[in-house]
Parts: sequence; structure tokens; C-alpha cells
Amino acid sequence: MTARVILLLTVFFLSLNLFSQKGELPSVDVQNKYGESYNTDRISNDGKPIILSFWATWCKPCIKELSAIQDVYPEWREETGVKVVAVSIDNARSTSKVLPMVNGNGWEYEILLDPNGDFKRAMGVNTIPHTFILNGDGEVVWQHTSYSEGSEHQLIEKVRKLNRGESLD
Repeated sequence: MTARVILLLTVFFLSLNLFSQKGELPSVDVQNKYGESYNTDRISNDGKPIILSFWATWCKPCIKELSAIQDVYPEWREETGVKVVAVSIDNARSTSKVLPMVNGNGWEYEILLDPNGDFKRAMGVNTIPHTFILNGDGEVVWQHTSYSEGSEHQLIEKVRKLNRGESLD
């Protein structure tokens, strides 16, 4: 009987983790870039794709990825309607560096702060940068970790495929 309960609990918790990685976004309280409360269930883009990027001010690959995307973001928005939401996982002591970095780099993204790591944990993020693509219904349809120069081209191609109704695998 005990082994069966443990097995059921294990399957339950594994399914929760998979749900957050391949389903709807979890509802978690974070902050907007001004430190005001914001629930992640409000993340939307009028039925168009969303790129959700977890990053931190101390993460050089994160900054390179977000800067590379910013260089082409206006064209991406015009072509695909995609919206980028950048979620900083900086802790409470370093969140004061987020807005100056965003402004200094000219990032035109929606910025969210996750100083307690609640959203990060709910999404199964262990390594940053960790980037997700959400479809028009707000469901996670693709994700990747790390950044190498030029990988933003793969990212926009995935968004284009999503817009055409093609598989992202």
C-alpha cells in the first residue's frame, strides 16, 4: 500500500512539472518592472505568439540573447505579431539593477521580476537563459536553454512555423 501511494505521488508531481513545461502558464504572483504585483495569468498577446525569456543581470548569455533579439524585434513584431516577455530572476538585492539594464540596452520588452523564483520554479527553469514560445492560447509549445550567437534566427523560425500552423519539432 505504501509503495503504491509513493508511486502515485511521484507520478502526480512529475505530471505537474510536465504540465508547466508543455501546457498553460502557471498562475504565479510576480512583479512588473516598477515592482507592482502582477499575476502571470495576465501574460497575453491578443492571440499571437509570445516569447518568454528567463534571464538575470549577471548572466552574460542572457544579455547577449535579449540584445540580439532587440536588434530585430521591430521586424519580428511587424511580421509575426510576436511579443517578448523577459522575466528577470534576479533576487531582491539585485532587482534594482534590472530597470537600468533594460533601459540602457533599449529593450522594448514587457519586463517581469521574479525575485523569489516562484515563477521560475513553476516553469521548471533550472538554467538561464531559458526561453519558451507560447502559442496564441498562452500554451507552452517549445523551449530551449542557453544561447549561442545566431540562435535568435532559430527562435523566429519557430514562431513563423507556429503562425503557419506547422509542427515546431
